[in-house]
Parts: sequence; C-alpha cells; structure tokens
Amino acid sequence: MSTVRKTITLTAQQDKWVKQQVDAGGYTNDSEYIRDLIRREQERGTEIDAIRAALVEGAQTGEPRPFDALAFNQRMRAKHGKRKPQDRG
Repeated sequence: MSTVRKTITLTAQQDKWVKQQVDAGGYTNDSEYIRDLIRREQERGTEIDAIRAALVEGAQTGEPRPFDALAFNQRMRAKHGKRKPQDRG
C-alpha cells in the first residue's frame, strides 16, 4: 500500500496525549497512533451507515404497533424459563 506524507498541527495538550499513548506501549510512534484513530473512525462510519440502513428498512415496514412490555416479559419467561435477572450468575 502506498503512503502519503502529511503534516498536521496539534495543540500542546493533543501532542502530550499522543506521546502518552505511544509511551504506554500501545504504539511504536505518533503516526501509528494516528493511523489507528483513522481506522477506528472508518469502522465507526461503517457501523453508523449500517444502523442508518436498518432504521430506514424498519421505517419502511409499516406503521408502528404498541409494545406491551409485560406481555413480552411473560412470553420470554414462558419460553426461556422463569429466571429473574438477580438469579443469574
């Protein structure tokens, strides 16, 4: 993969933060840390796009129906057992 050299400007506080991340051993240098931030933001963007698509799909399925939480809980307990959250290990 080819690379492009960039020059960026950080505040003193941001530079200190980046150096702390590198010094903590998570990254070998500033560039690696910044590339990781970019990769994570790209992944986040992909996840947000998927959520948006799911919301659009859901909106296109018709009018919303009322949700009865009590009836839902009763169905789930009947189907999966009667354990309550405090009973779980």
